[in-house]
Amino acid sequence: MNTTVEVLGFAREPGWLPWAVQYFFLIGISTAAFFLSLPGLVWRRHEWRGASRRALLAALVCGLTAPVALLADLHQPGRFLNFYLHPNLGSWMAWGAFFIPIYLTGLLLYAWLNLRPALSVMAGRGGRFAGLYRTLAYGGHDNAGAIAAAAVVAAFGAVLVLTYTGMEVMVVSARPLWHSPVLPLLFAVTALAGGLGLTGLLEAASGKAASAPLLNRWLEFSQWASLLLLAAWLLLAATGTSSAAAQALAGMDRGWLPAFAWLVASIALTLWLARGRRSLVLPALLALHGAWLVRWLVFMGGQELPKMGATAHAYVLHLTPDSLLGIIGTAGLCLALYIALTSFIPWDESAEA
Repeated sequence: MNTTVEVLGFAREPGWLPWAVQYFFLIGISTAAFFLSLPGLVWRRHEWRGASRRALLAALVCGLTAPVALLADLHQPGRFLNFYLHPNLGSWMAWGAFFIPIYLTGLLLYAWLNLRPALSVMAGRGGRFAGLYRTLAYGGHDNAGAIAAAAVVAAFGAVLVLTYTGMEVMVVSARPLWHSPVLPLLFAVTALAGGLGLTGLLEAASGKAASAPLLNRWLEFSQWASLLLLAAWLLLAATGTSSAAAQALAGMDRGWLPAFAWLVASIALTLWLARGRRSLVLPALLALHGAWLVRWLVFMGGQELPKMGATAHAYVLHLTPDSLLGIIGTAGLCLALYIALTSFIPWDESAEA
């Protein structure tokens, strides 16, 4: 008796390109860095004062770059405008179009209120831009109540952004790797690690190493949480408690093992370096790498798993605007914003004196 087995394979381009990876990476870092700015700038804890100012800088750089990556992923501005012209309130993605402006408006207002005293100091020093500094300072008063009110608005927006970025991926049941309750938590925890990493890099760039033990203590917590969530996902998949996780695990071939091992090793190395407390640059770089790698594996790796048939679709980076050049471009925009912000605005806490 002859048995015929037909294997179907459908080659499809990924719907979500590396622009999406960059957007989720940057907006996650921005929201996490904003929350890291609260202890020093709102609650006025002395040990957080310097780190919180650098965290605010990180929140601005990534928060202003992230929407550019999002618009690029949508391919044309009209698609973004369509969220407002024809809102689909049953879609998490559509809600994001309303949540992002809330967060960015609150963040910009919060940043301006915190920077007013420093801008006033710069205006008092004279120079070519003294008039501009004086206008931007608008009196230069340190209004703790106004700062706290703006922080509430930005925090509300940040929570909404973190919620929607996790949920809009989790609800896609057609992608087994995405359809897991662990995913929004993993995005939030790795965003915290990325926010701590970028804050640590900016601290190192400004020659401030005293905050290393403080940042590394929180970085250690984020790495333990990441390992715990990855273990929880594997447990759900191995036991069959989550059918989507089990399906995703079954669909992974051996090519996934090096990537997963690399991720776990990266987290473990970050954890080991963070426990040393004094190192700042290496744990920060590894934390950023881990946060980006999680999103790359989830988005691009998740689209490699076949939705139907038996053929996996490996994604390869190309030197095109929607691939490698897009990643380089967003990094370049972050660098340009960092240079612009640090060239005209003093971020050292002593500038308020």
